[in-house]
Amino acid sequence: MNNYKGEFIEFMALSGVLTFGEFKTKSGRLSPYFVNTGNYRTGLQISKLGEYYASCYMDVVGKPVSALYGPAYKGIPLAVTTAAALFQKHNLDIPFCFNRKEAKDHGEGGTMIGHQPKAGDNMVIIEDVITAGTALRETMDILGQVASDITVEALIIQVDRMERATGELSAVQQAKLDFGIPVHSIVTVQDILSHLYNREVAGKVLVDDAMKAKIEAYLKEYGV
Repeated sequence: MNNYKGEFIEFMALSGVLTFGEFKTKSGRLSPYFVNTGNYRTGLQISKLGEYYASCYMDVVGKPVSALYGPAYKGIPLAVTTAAALFQKHNLDIPFCFNRKEAKDHGEGGTMIGHQPKAGDNMVIIEDVITAGTALRETMDILGQVASDITVEALIIQVDRMERATGELSAVQQAKLDFGIPVHSIVTVQDILSHLYNREVAGKVLVDDAMKAKIEAYLKEYGV
């Protein structure tokens, strides 16, 4: 596992984004861990988060594209901070854009802010997580309405929970099947389990034998 992945896992834990216990998910499942990306709240955190996205981008894309796209609302700061980190850390100056929830009918008008997608663009979507794929379907519809023949090179998210969505496939697998888009996560739940098992973070072991057993049992029941 790359060094930045282990650092990112500890960063999530220290930021209160990755927690362990018992949590009811949207699907009604009782999960022994939870990832709440809404808990990032400081300038330092959003700056570091962009660096981790940028490192993943370099691993899985590794080349300039027409733009990074951040779906409103959570994707907006993610695309912006990733673009900044790609320039500051990797000397790649890549445009970014994001959508308005409602089209603006005055001033410059339109539904997009930042880079204006055009026919033939290749783009990378920056998101926090992917669950049922509804948001991705909406994103693809928006991009299709703005310009024709846009190629989405990849979708980058923070954590792949590696569990079944509504069918037998995970949300990540379903997205690739439905849209033909490679979905990459900075880390997976298996990375989290491997890195944190019996490791102290801020003086506390977050994944001991008991928690490891709970996560493994959860993945055995719901994992793919």
